[in-house]
Amino acid sequence: MTQGAGQGPVAERTATTLRDFRVPAYVHETGPYAHGAILGVDVTRVDEDQPEGYPPPQRDLPVDLGDTLEMPVETAADPAAQPSEGTGPLYVVGDVHGYLDELLAALREKGLIDSDAQWCAGDARLWFLGDFTDRGPDGIGVIDLVMRLSAEAAAAGGYCKALMGNHELLLLGAKRFSDAPVNSAAGTATFQAAWLLNGGQKTDMDRLQDHHLQWMARLDAIEEVDGHLLVHSDTTAYLDYGDSIEAVNDTVRETLTRNDVIECWDLFRKFTKRFSFRDEGGADAVRSLLDTYGGTRIVHGHSPIPYLTGEAGAEDGEADAGPVVERPHVYAEGLAIAMDGGVTMAGKLLVQQLPLDI
Repeated sequence: MTQGAGQGPVAERTATTLRDFRVPAYVHETGPYAHGAILGVDVTRVDEDQPEGYPPPQRDLPVDLGDTLEMPVETAADPAAQPSEGTGPLYVVGDVHGYLDELLAALREKGLIDSDAQWCAGDARLWFLGDFTDRGPDGIGVIDLVMRLSAEAAAAGGYCKALMGNHELLLLGAKRFSDAPVNSAAGTATFQAAWLLNGGQKTDMDRLQDHHLQWMARLDAIEEVDGHLLVHSDTTAYLDYGDSIEAVNDTVRETLTRNDVIECWDLFRKFTKRFSFRDEGGADAVRSLLDTYGGTRIVHGHSPIPYLTGEAGAEDGEADAGPVVERPHVYAEGLAIAMDGGVTMAGKLLVQQLPLDI
């Protein structure tokens, strides 16, 4: 396994730089990696209507018919699954989105890794809340790091584990199904188009290997740890997949194993929904998950905190990234903790010890 420390290009970081970009630069290039060359589409035919629940940076794209790449998924136990459950302090990590340098710095700051990026936290427990790739320069480097830390933490008596994010579903779909068409509220779309328009990086796709795909496909979608219900997305859509944690995780894995593009697209779309806990009735939405799956608080990533607090625009054309987030956001009558500090929009990659001292 690689050491996971491959460095991508240094991203410019200023207080006013909105890095939550919509379309990667190479989409507009000519040649073999031009947008039309990859997708076989007319890029001018983007539907301007957003379906309900679709997150701000995303768009569906009309496409032509294409062949589906069949990619079997092994269902054996994850080789990185740890026999030790750890007894040390509990940490959670928000959305990383390929920003490996920022992740390494944040883990060092919390004393979880040393200067050589090796696990040094003994029996500590570390959970990643999903979204390892896209938008940032080195998503595969991030996955390699997490996989390696999982083995090192287990050897030290702790653990490092990860949840399924919507961008893991997106990358899996783009690799498996390419430009196979699916129907959506905004017209016909494809995983390939959605991946590109959500910051998919050609370098990640080039470096993606079978063991990365198998690791992503086996990730759990939801877990409860020390009274904290850990999920990626701030949505109640998890309730559509089972009435227990085990049932949800099994259903998600079985859905991916069946390799049905329509089922996988529906799963991806449900995991992209957001803001269920933010507005009127948000606390009740949180309670519906806690009552079903357990825990006293929900901890999630997915929606950048400046969007949740209204300090940054969440629509196309809103370039104000808002203030730099320094800590998680507690809301929904104190029942929800948001962990996406907005690293893709000049924000901070959050690593937080739980329980939160508030």
